[in-house]
Amino acid sequence: MTDVASAPPAEPAAPPASPEKTRQPMFWEHAHTGDLPDGADLAALRRGIGREPGSVPAMWRYYTALDREGRLTARLRAEHVALTLYAVHQQSLPSPAHRFGTGLGAALLALRDSDRFSPDAVDRRFNAAATATSLDEAAYHLRGLVRQLRQVPQSLDYTQLLRDFVDWQHPERVGQVRRRWGAQYFLGRDRAGTTST
Repeated sequence: MTDVASAPPAEPAAPPASPEKTRQPMFWEHAHTGDLPDGADLAALRRGIGREPGSVPAMWRYYTALDREGRLTARLRAEHVALTLYAVHQQSLPSPAHRFGTGLGAALLALRDSDRFSPDAVDRRFNAAATATSLDEAAYHLRGLVRQLRQVPQSLDYTQLLRDFVDWQHPERVGQVRRRWGAQYFLGRDRAGTTST
């Protein structure tokens, strides 16, 4: 009979990680040299403005939602718009344009309150973006607002914006996105100088 060393007992299997913990980080979440992405990366992302998602080879390395079958998914559309807006926002900005927890409505309220732009003009642009009937139309209006955010400078949560863009493409969920943006932008805004009677 041969003496066989007994193997140590197996470690219990770890519970599966949640999809949020295992997902690939988005470009704006990466650790960049000096906390800011390279200008060449941003230029590559800006080439996608107004183009079909997945059609700009310079952007392929930045996507996390490319489909092996080449399908144009809601996630890829959303990621494309978020990447291009981020690239416009981060261009020449000395601080990160992405900040976890700052929703679009809150960022645009900070823009409105900055005294750099007419509050009425910011209201009109915000309204045009929030009432857009397609993701492309929303992206068009948001590009102008993001350029203004860059001048303030004001960051926003691009990961949440990506999720909002996915939901924007589903009629049953777009209302929730609009309400969230509206609540962040309007709640308490005009009440500061008003007293109840």
